[in-house]
Amino acid sequence: MRRIPDDRARQALTSRTLVRARAPLRVSFAGGGTDVPPFPEDEGGLILSATIARYAHATLQPRDDRQISLESLDFGLSVDFGMDEPMLFDGRLDLVKSAIARFLDRENTGFDLYLHSSAPPGSGLGSSSAMIVALVGLLQNHYRMTMTDYEIAHVAHVLEREDLGISGGLQDHYAATFGGFNYLELSGDHVVVNPLRIGPDTISELEHNLLLCYTGRTRLSDHIIDDQTERYLRGDSDAIDGLRMQKRLAQEMKDALLRNRLSDFGDLLGQAWQQKRRMSPRIATPFIDEAYQLAMDRGALGGKVTGAGGGGYMLFYCPFNRRHLVAEALMKLGMTVSEISFDLNGLRTWRVDA
Repeated sequence: MRRIPDDRARQALTSRTLVRARAPLRVSFAGGGTDVPPFPEDEGGLILSATIARYAHATLQPRDDRQISLESLDFGLSVDFGMDEPMLFDGRLDLVKSAIARFLDRENTGFDLYLHSSAPPGSGLGSSSAMIVALVGLLQNHYRMTMTDYEIAHVAHVLEREDLGISGGLQDHYAATFGGFNYLELSGDHVVVNPLRIGPDTISELEHNLLLCYTGRTRLSDHIIDDQTERYLRGDSDAIDGLRMQKRLAQEMKDALLRNRLSDFGDLLGQAWQQKRRMSPRIATPFIDEAYQLAMDRGALGGKVTGAGGGGYMLFYCPFNRRHLVAEALMKLGMTVSEISFDLNGLRTWRVDA
């Protein structure tokens, strides 16, 4: 159980400055999979994505002792340990521990850390990566370190993909850090983030016509990603062609957005889904196929799963006079349907007097 501080300690804690951070989740329009090694080393990757107004949140409250307390509000899970104890990676908030291990200043005092995300892991919105970005930003602010956006995204990527060995690509950490509409160019582990100047009318029209739909099922993306990678390595023609077409469609969708050709964008979104399906048979499920066909029958121009596949969220672009019909049909299927708003700011950290 968490130690309850005495009145004197509690008074000292409440007088301390809190540090907060939030990092946005993202929707990937095209190019997903081309950021997963070894494809970017071999052929280079291209990703088109945008961040949305759903966030991974983190708050740090300094303590006067040498204890660290972690609490995930989503999982109802808390972990306590001393700063002078070996850090135990036992499957309980290991992602958080990995960030703390990288930044911890043992000459300083401990802290309480509170975490919350707008979407669960496995949702296809990059929530785990957004959380690690929020943690890196939070700890960087707490210890008053200076880091560029590229450095924050890179460290977050290393923590999740290398230190913890969680399969996946590079795009999510850069999307959550930079925010907005981005066109990512990848060569090996080198990433160039190209922010896109999408006009406000285009953004408003996207928000008006897009639907974000939760299947009610999360997935273990590492199994899907591992299968996709294995197929690429053994020369599976469908997987390879699907990845190469993702790059081409990312370019075409970028041009459609910049030129405000949103009907073309909606159609290309559907093409990106058909090419994504070729990368692994685990990406689509009977339920996803049923939902996709139902949306198309009701008038959607195109849509796709927003992450690795197997579950999570789906994104549909609909003509304004058909969107309500698509939403109604998907809700009858048991899906949770919501509108979408875009975040243009990326990672934010700030301080507030407790």
